[in-house]
Amino acid sequence: MGNLPSPVQALYASFRREILAASRNRSELYNPIIFFLSIIIFIPLGISPDDEILASIAPGMIWIIALLSVLLSLDNVFHSDFEDGCLEQMALSGQSVYWIVVAKCFAHWCLTGLPLTLLSPLLALMLSLPASAYLALIFSLVLGTGSLCFIGAIGAALTVSLRRGGLLISLIIIPFYVPVLIFGSSCVRAAVIGDPFNVQLAYLGVAFLVSIMLAPFACSGALKINLGS
Repeated sequence: MGNLPSPVQALYASFRREILAASRNRSELYNPIIFFLSIIIFIPLGISPDDEILASIAPGMIWIIALLSVLLSLDNVFHSDFEDGCLEQMALSGQSVYWIVVAKCFAHWCLTGLPLTLLSPLLALMLSLPASAYLALIFSLVLGTGSLCFIGAIGAALTVSLRRGGLLISLIIIPFYVPVLIFGSSCVRAAVIGDPFNVQLAYLGVAFLVSIMLAPFACSGALKINLGS
């Protein structure tokens, strides 16, 4: 048997594989972004075109829609690899399941959370959010969507063997999403009214670091149980 790759090599190889797989299945890549854009476009039509009303609801609405967009794509994190046997082969190859999980979660953030973050200033403009809040919106989404992706991966790992586990993922994960949603929206809201938002960003940063440290261990354990190893 050849030498096993180092953790860095395994992480890079798994991450590259996830990006390539996503580029070949573009419908799964575009669905969360299209959902995010569609809801933002419909808000002025369904609620009110008034700038003051839109500005007052923009922080909460952007964060709720970002959360739902990430949730929409969670079922794809492990399920396809579990069904075609790739996940089992990777585990049997001697690679650390932990690094496979880290690569998948990071790739999921790059394909879901990062595009939403990059689109957020344009969507904030559509909802008449003051320009003074754009920085808080971007920083909060960078940290918050990272937490959402890693925390959500736990639910995806727990339900990976179920044929349709999307609803169960939502029931398991949404309670853990609530603190991220609260601090994320309050961070943007504080910036809108001119208050400092560094405390909210600090809480989001702590949540992000904790999720990075703990979620891969929880996912690894759940995947090993589902794989019967």
